[in-house]
Order: sequence, then C-alpha cells, then structure tokens
Amino acid sequence: MLFYAVLTHMIAENIKSITQIITRSCEKSGRPASQVELVCVTKEATVEQMGEALSAGARIFGENRVRDAIAKHNAIGNKASWHLIGHLQTNKVKDAVKIFDLIHSVDSVHLAQEIDKQAGKFGKVQDILVQVNTSGEESKFGVTPEAAIDILKAISLYPNIKIKGLMTIAPEVEDPETVRPFFRALRELRDKMDSLRLTAYSLKLLSMGMTNDFEVAIEEGATMVRIGRAIFQ
Repeated sequence: MLFYAVLTHMIAENIKSITQIITRSCEKSGRPASQVELVCVTKEATVEQMGEALSAGARIFGENRVRDAIAKHNAIGNKASWHLIGHLQTNKVKDAVKIFDLIHSVDSVHLAQEIDKQAGKFGKVQDILVQVNTSGEESKFGVTPEAAIDILKAISLYPNIKIKGLMTIAPEVEDPETVRPFFRALRELRDKMDSLRLTAYSLKLLSMGMTNDFEVAIEEGATMVRIGRAIFQ
C-alpha cells in the first residue's frame, strides 16, 4: 500500500509539473495556457494509474493501439476523452470509431473512407486530424507536406468526418531545438490550408510535441501535446 501511495503521489506531481511547464511555454510565446491541452499517453499505464491521473486532473487519454484502448475503456468508460494517437489500420476502424473522440493519425484517403463508412453506421461524425510527416523520416507515418492539401480536400468531402487540424511526430533527438523547424512547418501548413478555405471550418488543432520536445512545440503553436513517459514513469 505504501508503494502504491508513492506512485499515486508521483503521477499527481508529474501532471502538476507538466501543467506548469505548459503554462510557462504559453506565456513565453504570448498565448493563454487554455489554448494547449495535455494528452496523457497511456500506452504503458495501468488502469489504476489512469485512475490516479484522472484524480490529478487528466482529461484526455491518448492510446496507441485500438486493442489496448478497448480493455481500458471497458474499465474506465467516458470519464475522460479518448484519443487515438498511433497508426490506425483499416481493419481496426470499426472498433476505433466506437471509442475515440479524436483520431490523430489519419494518413490516407483510403483510411478516411473507411472511417467515414464505419462512423456512418453509428450515426457519428468522427473528429480527426491529418497526420503529416514534416521531417521526411521513412520510419514515420503521415502524408507528405506536398500532398497534404490535396488529401485534405478529398477527405473533407466525406460527410461522417470532420477534420479538426493536423498532427506530426518529430524525430527523437537530444536537443529539441533541432526539431523546431518540423513543428513550424506544420503550423505554416495549417495556416496555408486555412487561408485557402479548404473546409467549411478552420483547422484549430495542432497535435505536436512529446515529453522531450513539447516546450518547443508549444512555442511553435501546438494546441495539443502528447506526454506519457514524464507522467507514468
């Protein structure tokens, strides 16, 4: 029981610390802290740890795999908003639209078509982000910046999907300053898309930044940061 109490205290303190850093980063860039949401990445977290995160103020859980999310969602329910942040396979879409409020990782028209189909069956308009590979790394999923506008145009035609913004994953590096250009590129791409009025609504969300680089991401315009290790480990 003592060990569990220590872990509980650590999770709460970690969330408090990260929230303070988010606030400072927003102040540095002249933005209100309310513009940035913390997505607690729970792929390595137990249901018990997620419960403690909820008690400490967590409001969004980000899961990488649909299968893992199903088990956790069965235990926790809708006490938090559920986001899919990992790669989504088309054969998992049916289960994904049942659980997730926002899918961050849509990276093809083919995937969007299946999401539209399955969401329609549930009478749901599925919120999504289009994942863009701004770094050009072959190991990363995401559409190229050059193809992003045409893909967004195509996806925006589906009636059961609402594109809320863009997402990117930066390379893992020691110095977060080296990935600043990749975050800036996503923001500039979003701004260009908005100026072209490609959808009937603005693309407000920018999901970018993780444990090692979320401060830089916020300075470059992130509205969602995805943090797991700094909370649960």
